[in-house]
Amino acid sequence: MIRAEILGTGGYVPAQVVPNAHFDYLVDDADQWIHSRTGIRQRHFATAEESTSDLATNAALLALENADIDPLELDCIIVATSTPDMILPATACMVQKNIGAAKAFAFDMNAVCSSFIYGIEVADNLIRSGKYRKVLLIGADTYSKILDMDDKTTAPLFGDGAGAIILGAGLSGKGIQQSVMQSDGNGWELIQVPSSGSRKPVSAESIAAKENTFRMAGKSVFSFATDVIPRIITDLAERGGVKPEEIDHIIPHQANVRIIDFISKKTGIPKEKFLLNLDRYGNTAAGSVGLALDENRRNGVIKPGELVLMMGFGGGLSWGGVLFRA
Repeated sequence: MIRAEILGTGGYVPAQVVPNAHFDYLVDDADQWIHSRTGIRQRHFATAEESTSDLATNAALLALENADIDPLELDCIIVATSTPDMILPATACMVQKNIGAAKAFAFDMNAVCSSFIYGIEVADNLIRSGKYRKVLLIGADTYSKILDMDDKTTAPLFGDGAGAIILGAGLSGKGIQQSVMQSDGNGWELIQVPSSGSRKPVSAESIAAKENTFRMAGKSVFSFATDVIPRIITDLAERGGVKPEEIDHIIPHQANVRIIDFISKKTGIPKEKFLLNLDRYGNTAAGSVGLALDENRRNGVIKPGELVLMMGFGGGLSWGGVLFRA
């Protein structure tokens, strides 16, 4: 049976570090206030000259180097993002040009913070079809470009970053074992940028009302996340024929450490199994899972043969998970 195996990974964040103290203008002792509520200490913001394609390109180049393959070997490039460089053309086509992957076809996909996991599902099925051999997926976002910096409930939560993975066809039994993807459009209004498309085009009026910035119903999203995450773990373990305790590592979407604390207690899975970098990067949206995956492959935490569960959840509402053998 053909499986999509991980050939290489890469992760990239902008150089500009933004500590919690940056938000002292919003709340007294911002560092303590933010860290106690989210687990975040700092994040990275892109400069005015940096865009999502720049972050994605850097992550892609690192993944190509890690996999030791030529860009011309790539059959497909997927950029998973909700902050593309522009509404058209696809950011993936810009990345294709930047890395010299002339033989690939390229497109974007958007499932908000679930985008990287949804992208793995698409890449996995492309490879399992037998038609494609190597797929580059990059989760990348620059939420600093769409935040309302006067909103203390959202502005301190996010950072910019990109995580890349190259999947290739293999027969060793390693790689993607199982996946589960779901959406619930009834909750679409909980996470949105109201004025950003054809429903309400950007105008002077919408900009004045800050409707071109990110909005989230935080309490409702917390309830949603703490409901679906245990189900992702249970479903994937059942489909994979393993017990949850047999999973070596869990890489969750890096949204809020309180969510992870709650899930650890609810499921009985030790918090040490959850691989987190939230304290250093904040919520990098589609970049978060790929960044954590790359970091923990490179530092040796994830070892060959181990069973790893990756999961995402976000706007849409959307959620999903992937179980793979390293």
